[in-house]
Amino acid sequence: MARKGPDFATPLRRVLIALMAILLFALFLFWRIDSPRAERMRTALIDRFVPSFEWAFAPVTQISQMIAGFQSYARIYEQNQELRRELQKMQAWKEAAVQLEQENSKLLAQNNVRIDPALTSVTGVVMVDSGSAFRQSVLLNVGARDGIVDGWATMDGLGLVGRISGVGQRTSRVVLLTDPSSRLPVTIQPSGDRALLTGDNTALPVLDFIETPDNVRPGDRVVTSGDGGVFPPGLLVGQVVQASDGRLRLRMAADYGRLEFLRVLRSHPAEAVVDSGAIIRPGDQGLIGPQLPTSPVDAAQAADPLPTGTGDD
Repeated sequence: MARKGPDFATPLRRVLIALMAILLFALFLFWRIDSPRAERMRTALIDRFVPSFEWAFAPVTQISQMIAGFQSYARIYEQNQELRRELQKMQAWKEAAVQLEQENSKLLAQNNVRIDPALTSVTGVVMVDSGSAFRQSVLLNVGARDGIVDGWATMDGLGLVGRISGVGQRTSRVVLLTDPSSRLPVTIQPSGDRALLTGDNTALPVLDFIETPDNVRPGDRVVTSGDGGVFPPGLLVGQVVQASDGRLRLRMAADYGRLEFLRVLRSHPAEAVVDSGAIIRPGDQGLIGPQLPTSPVDAAQAADPLPTGTGDD
């Protein structure tokens, strides 16, 4: 087994460590001396050695800049999250403001609509839209306790919507003009022609039975005629449009996409005729047409209407 030589590394390492400790302690003491001469020497040492160690401080500088950038990014991220939360709150407030503005505009439109001064109204809120492929109607939060009667007309802030069809104590159902069961007599202005508005489950009901179709043009104004006594006359319904199939249809004045408030018009029933004797009947005009052939006896009686006497004159 080979013998190991003398170990010089350990004593030399100890000596170097001791010398480095002494040198650092001396440098510390030198750096703590408060003397003008020592200050000039420290300044000279800094000017001599520190600039040459810039390459050693570069990683430290980069690391410190990265740490500062990360801290700045963390602060920006927190600010961004706070701004997002505030933006969500502002969106909710904006949506509420838009809804209030729409409701306000609809109520103002209902107040500005011109109707017959004799007609009073009750305003209700649309609760449920029960539109389907076979029936188009809405439910209002006013009913019999509010004096609602079957058949009354309903309007939004712009035009006619439909009629009351079914009344409960607190609610009532409105059948829209677009419902297939809806039939409404209308007048087309300015021509004054009468027509029948028929719902066909589309947004553009059909104008049927127009008196003079040649007098009707797209864009003409359509109002209720009052025929039949179901709806009051003069209520705005919409404007005439021509469909792609050539048929004349009606663009509704009411905003069917946003039915929120509806005005129920109180219409008074027409005067009923109770006394049949008050009706003037035409007199008896006799038989109409050619007379039937008469017998000889009847002809003789007709020629001599006076009776023949039996006594002396």
